Amino acid sequence: MIDNNRRKFVSTGLAGVAAMSVAGTGIARAAAGGAAAPTSVDTVIPPPAQVYLPVTGEAGKFPVRRIHCVGRNYLAHIRELNNNDAEPPFFFQKQRDMIVQSGGKMRYPALTDDFQFETELVVAIKAAGYNVTPDQVPDLIYGYAVGFDMTRRDRQSDMKAMEKPWEIGKSFEDSAPCGAITPIAKTGFLERGRIRLDVNDKVRQDSDLDHMIWNVREIIVELSKQVELGAGDLIYTGTPEGVGPVVRGDHMVATIDGLEPLVIDVV
Repeated sequence: MIDNNRRKFVSTGLAGVAAMSVAGTGIARAAAGGAAAPTSVDTVIPPPAQVYLPVTGEAGKFPVRRIHCVGRNYLAHIRELNNNDAEPPFFFQKQRDMIVQSGGKMRYPALTDDFQFETELVVAIKAAGYNVTPDQVPDLIYGYAVGFDMTRRDRQSDMKAMEKPWEIGKSFEDSAPCGAITPIAKTGFLERGRIRLDVNDKVRQDSDLDHMIWNVREIIVELSKQVELGAGDLIYTGTPEGVGPVVRGDHMVATIDGLEPLVIDVV
């Protein structure tokens, strides 16, 4: 059963989403990052619910398409987990129905005894782009938000030790909380700004966006070589040092300068 207060899902498709395209190859797509969606389709089961995020200062909402995450994008964080700081950042994915909106409740997941936070800048994409150039990047960005890349750290470590994919450690229910999106028209192109997390009124992470190994422009250029970005995509850009566990009952407040706070309770 869908908890409407927690996720505010609406069961509609992507039909009607405005289509824009910026592509280094000149390829344009009519819908949100893909072929034009039909206006009506008979389905044999109910279609998946569309996920929306609020936008500051706007009545309209942002429809989420895909979630891309950047791993190991702050040097101090790489070192605190004893990873190889000579390796470049890389990408993995979560699913859009794993979002919990600000003010919501995040369930402590099964299969872990070490449920950890990673506070991140989230970039919201407004146009399709494949193999884009650096100067095209600002035309792809709709705005920014604060997000959590929640992690089953013990399960991630298990998979790393076995040299297997560690999706079980990253992609699970409620693992991608995200706050309201602030349009880039209000923030400008973000390259620096304080990023901070308080848990139960105690500072747990405190850094600056300019400590990222890959900045936002570089992230989008590299990611667009791997996949065709589409309107509605979210990119979680990596976390600074200070990651750690939370337990049921914890109250989390994450902030980035100029953006709406992300407030989440663990249940």
